[in-house]
Amino acid sequence: MTDAETEPRKPAGRPATESAGGPGPRVCVLHTVAALPAVFEPLLRASAPHVRAYNVVDESLLADTVEHGPLPRTTARLAAYVRHAEAAGAEAVLVTCSSIGPAAEEVRALAGIPVLRVDDPMASEAVRRGPRVGVLATLESTLVPTEELIRRRAAEQGVRITVTTSACPGAYEARQAGEGEEHDRLIAGEAKRLAAENDVLVLAQASMAGAVGKLPEGEPGVPVLTSPRSGAAQLAQIRGK
Repeated sequence: MTDAETEPRKPAGRPATESAGGPGPRVCVLHTVAALPAVFEPLLRASAPHVRAYNVVDESLLADTVEHGPLPRTTARLAAYVRHAEAAGAEAVLVTCSSIGPAAEEVRALAGIPVLRVDDPMASEAVRRGPRVGVLATLESTLVPTEELIRRRAAEQGVRITVTTSACPGAYEARQAGEGEEHDRLIAGEAKRLAAENDVLVLAQASMAGAVGKLPEGEPGVPVLTSPRSGAAQLAQIRGK
């Protein structure tokens, strides 16, 4: 694929909440991990039941970012998805991938509808619960954009914080190999280690949220923030025209 190829393929998949309830604003929920629609569907029903959401999944957006870092073509392709969402009548796009969060912000400036980062509310909450913030990811590509977002939110609030980051060794490889239990176990262990030196932990990727349930009761002893629930709740503000 070349940088000039910005038109996405037609998305496959089924609506997330479009069949539930009466008419409401249509929204697009864009994922880069195939397992995430199943995570977000119940959260949308709980926090934004009035929206008619449909899923778009393109794992190549994340694969390119992991392999090459931020690319102009990734931003261009994301912009194309947003244009298609607008053409489909969507009144907002929620991007559930933190690794391409900076691209979502670039696209937001040019879009005619809101383009939401899933990790925005989580970053603000981390600043409120600091000042020592631990950020845990399974991909190096997610650590920098998440840390930058948290530091920006702290600056906006006039709050001094420290940020410690960790790419959980072996967790991403475990998920790629289909070893979900091992993925969650490794994250839980690293979360316990980071908790010893921080006031709050941030699990930077939406795909990590399930690992919270693997922590023994009372551990890790500090708040653990994940992005899916608060990220989905942003769509509650979309009321339509």
